[in-house]
Amino acid sequence: MDALSQLLSEREWLLADGATGTTLFDMGLQSGDAPELWNSTAPDKIKKLYSGAVNAGSDIFLTNSFGGNASRLKLHAAESRVHELNRLAAEIGRDVADAAGRKVVVAGSVGPTGEIMAPLGALTHEGAVEMFHEQAEGLKDGGADVLWLETISAPEEYRAAAQAFALADMPWCGTMSFDTAGRTMMGVTSPDFAALVESLPNPPLGFGANCGTGASDLLRTVLGFSATGTDIPIIAKGNAGIPKYVEGHIHYDGTPDLMAEYAVLARDSGARIIGGCCGTKPEHLEKMRAALENRPADSAPSLDAIVAALGPFSSSDDGSSGKAAAPERRKRRRARA
Repeated sequence: MDALSQLLSEREWLLADGATGTTLFDMGLQSGDAPELWNSTAPDKIKKLYSGAVNAGSDIFLTNSFGGNASRLKLHAAESRVHELNRLAAEIGRDVADAAGRKVVVAGSVGPTGEIMAPLGALTHEGAVEMFHEQAEGLKDGGADVLWLETISAPEEYRAAAQAFALADMPWCGTMSFDTAGRTMMGVTSPDFAALVESLPNPPLGFGANCGTGASDLLRTVLGFSATGTDIPIIAKGNAGIPKYVEGHIHYDGTPDLMAEYAVLARDSGARIIGGCCGTKPEHLEKMRAALENRPADSAPSLDAIVAALGPFSSSDDGSSGKAAAPERRKRRRARA
């Protein structure tokens, strides 16, 4: 049994990690730079990134390889280094996990190619499979326990990654980003995604949502997954509040207490793997872990309860009904203690 499946068999919920980009920018990464190059030039900083999540209580952390495919690395003249940079990302993670003193899963992060797939774009299915397979082999050779596809919007790209991960003979998880009125950028709804996952010949160990807009929207999407009756573990990795542009920088307004509330609501909504995305730092993860450990499970929250705890949805509909989704204008309330 792979490490993630073993943990899922032993625990009702698992805590994933938080933000990669936010943390690396705090360490000095500049906008436009490729974070993956730091796996080679600044390994101590990547170790600090991983250790921050583990020390805060994460059971799973993602490697610094989100943009580690040939298409995205080509923008930095590093397309020939795909295997090397992904291997290094996983090797650093393997060292951190093995020194943790408890079972911690190293999840090899795999982001979108950055290209539009045929017939709308030039990237063919075969080309996408090759690109994902190359990255997967590097992460596998570096010691990743599982591959972790994230922030995908197109079902064609998700299918290509699933095929590539089968070629690499690696277990995997995969999330999409629902950021356009309850849909992904390519129009996928939560029921659509659940049906896609169930149809794959090589289904993931877990599926769900990451990033997108705020935590409220993400939980509405998680409830949509749960409503399908799927038996595949659901993943929730929401942003730490809403992004705002403050004094030349993106700032996320989600406090550690708000993210603790989000974590409990995510669990009660049906998620078994719960973490954070943009803006989520170790101090958020610590509060999330404490809340999950100390607050008993409850029934699934209503939409009104989610709004009361985390703030309003960015649209009036989750996208699955086909209705127009105008932004809600409810006043945001303070999260419960």
